[in-house]
Amino acid sequence: MAQRRVIATIREEGDVVNVRRIITVGAITALSAGILTGCSNSSQGGSNADANSFEFWSFTGIGQGEQVEAYTAENPDITIDLTEVGQSGETAQALTTALAGGQVPDLVLIQGDELPRFVANPGNFHDLREFGADEIADDYLDWVIEQPTAEGGEIIGIPTDVGGMAMAYRTDLFEAAGFPTDRDEVSALWPTWDDFIATAEKYTAATGEPFMDNASTTVFYQAVNQVSEKYYDNDTRELNFDTNPQVKEAFELGIEAATSGTTARTPIFTEAWTAGLQNGAFAVTSAPSWMLGSIESNAPDTAGLWDIATVPVGAGNWGGSFLAIPAGADNPEAAWEYIKATQSPESQLGHFLESGSLPTTPEVYDDPELLGTTDPFFSDAPIGSIYTESLLGVDPFYIGPDSGVIGAELQAAIDNVDYADGDPAAAWDAAVTNVGNAIGG
Repeated sequence: MAQRRVIATIREEGDVVNVRRIITVGAITALSAGILTGCSNSSQGGSNADANSFEFWSFTGIGQGEQVEAYTAENPDITIDLTEVGQSGETAQALTTALAGGQVPDLVLIQGDELPRFVANPGNFHDLREFGADEIADDYLDWVIEQPTAEGGEIIGIPTDVGGMAMAYRTDLFEAAGFPTDRDEVSALWPTWDDFIATAEKYTAATGEPFMDNASTTVFYQAVNQVSEKYYDNDTRELNFDTNPQVKEAFELGIEAATSGTTARTPIFTEAWTAGLQNGAFAVTSAPSWMLGSIESNAPDTAGLWDIATVPVGAGNWGGSFLAIPAGADNPEAAWEYIKATQSPESQLGHFLESGSLPTTPEVYDDPELLGTTDPFFSDAPIGSIYTESLLGVDPFYIGPDSGVIGAELQAAIDNVDYADGDPAAAWDAAVTNVGNAIGG
């Protein structure tokens, strides 16, 4: 069986890969304004550019530093200035500000929910067909390559991954609670989300300890990414989140989890979450395929204590990102060479074997190496088959310009109940109002 290998080294300042992390609001504003060292000095692509270097903006928690390091190791004449701007929404906001100011990176990673608002203005980006994107478009899942394609046919991004879903659980904590630890038996505990919450209540009743990290990501955000239609009508592409029963049901599941007394009230990617992964503050967390690397890197001493079970309902996709080249990039050619080399079917398969990023290239889904991949950190869980099966069951839905904002507001309303004892009966109406205020509806 193949095993996943994680590259853990990031080169220090001054080496081939320069990785900067800028996560405060003030720093993002400064970055977008071109104040920080390394920002582009021209809005005209190709001018004054070093043909062997380019600037790359990514978001945190996605492991781009590892991929950049691998690329520059194979191409030692290339220098990539990688900035991890912040979370995906912060990176999208920094890009919006940068586009308005005319000072942009050569390459940027955009999370799927944030992508539509950029696709709506394709002139802000290189149409990647000029580099040959139309010749490789068939390499990717139809419903994924559709997302970065504008109405006029412009392709502004190439997909890097998709996020088949699963649940990560601590076998030691399950055993101490008298629960099964075998992954198939654990998966059988929660064929539905109601069963998952019931299992959480039984665990907390038996141990007096939280079962899951939080309600909004582990329950709501996974459940809402299993729907056949999300925040927009698939056909008319009109907003319908507030009347869509599938969205309302997912939200109510989040509220049910938030009021169940089984959460650790811990948002993902926070210091408390990282500590909780290590010290057993919760037994279960959401585990889309790209999350595995975050769990491993944040809790290295827990190797062998985790395993992977299927997500309730079985199928779903959380996430997926796209590499885009702004129209004002100084070195678009070097950025495209990076995209082409790192996002081929063969390379995406390699990324999965190294870091768990699930390919968007269906030709590798029956590859024995992918299907045979196990992960020693997660008790040799067969992650290749688990995540592929989760993804193949997906019923794709349309993602619209405000999907990211809507999702954030719905999560915030659930968080208010989970973390701050907000009124669960008022949560939905408050969320709908907040969405309207946020998007001007």
